[in-house]
Amino acid sequence: MRIQKLRFLLSGLSFALLGFGQVSVQAQTWPSQTIKIVVPFTPGTGMDTIARTVSPKLSERLGQPVIVQNTPGASGNIGADMVAKATPDGYTVLMGANTMLMASQLYKNVPFDPVNDFSSVSMAAYGTLMLVANPKTGIKSLQEFIAMAKAKPGDVTFGSPGIGTPHHMAMELLKSKTQLNMLHVPYKGTAGYVADLLGGELMVGFLPIHVAQGFVSSGKLVALAVGGPTRNPVSPSVATFQELGVKDVNVDMWYAFFTPNRTPSAVINRLNTEIAAIMKLPDVRAVLAKAGLDAASSTTADLSTTVKQDYVRWGAVIKRNAITAD
Repeated sequence: MRIQKLRFLLSGLSFALLGFGQVSVQAQTWPSQTIKIVVPFTPGTGMDTIARTVSPKLSERLGQPVIVQNTPGASGNIGADMVAKATPDGYTVLMGANTMLMASQLYKNVPFDPVNDFSSVSMAAYGTLMLVANPKTGIKSLQEFIAMAKAKPGDVTFGSPGIGTPHHMAMELLKSKTQLNMLHVPYKGTAGYVADLLGGELMVGFLPIHVAQGFVSSGKLVALAVGGPTRNPVSPSVATFQELGVKDVNVDMWYAFFTPNRTPSAVINRLNTEIAAIMKLPDVRAVLAKAGLDAASSTTADLSTTVKQDYVRWGAVIKRNAITAD
């Protein structure tokens, strides 16, 4: 009986070593076939713009086709799960974002771990959010907004394109840091949310800075603060929350590339090097800037640290406010 168990263990070990050997050999010849970048959202989103801007450049540098596959659903969880379960050979790449860390904690029974089931490759871009108010409210500053919300608990309304979206989570973080009680009005998409914010049916809300600035310049909305760690060149006159006395409200959206966990380090390092070079190209930066995105790159270690920290940070906000998307 012991001999049979030993044989079983040895055969399992041999199989595992064989698989490891195959991946190692593949890493030495990588890339030798088409690489697929999975975007877990529909075409036209920030993730999709980044992936389709980077893919032809990456193809040129690697000498192999790089295609983009949109796999939307469950706030990005379906596409992310597909990549998490893909063979870790460098031919399946995830175009991810910090929304992945939120969505995986908003839904029950998510079949993947956003921290441990992926290997970090490189940061790709940042997108800044701006807090705005409708002029009808009479709110002209962040301090006035906070004072009104505290004076009338539950009466101040804010909206978002949906539960768990960056717009929603940004406000939940702000609420927790300032001890505010407001009414959330979730919409099924951006169009209705923006229309009601402009029309005055909603009092305040977060918008991507490149969207918000146009309405601020025309007087249709009032800028209160930007959610990044520093002022944004799109709206240099608008102060950050930190400058205005509200600490730890960095709600910048970030976008990054990942591969399935256990992807060979040689493959990850090559992808990191090529993506970093691509994100520095003037034409790439210009395309992303038009979409309101600031091109960026990072080391694999820095991205991994950001993922771990943000998972805990947003998880605390979700649990504290009992937010669920189910």
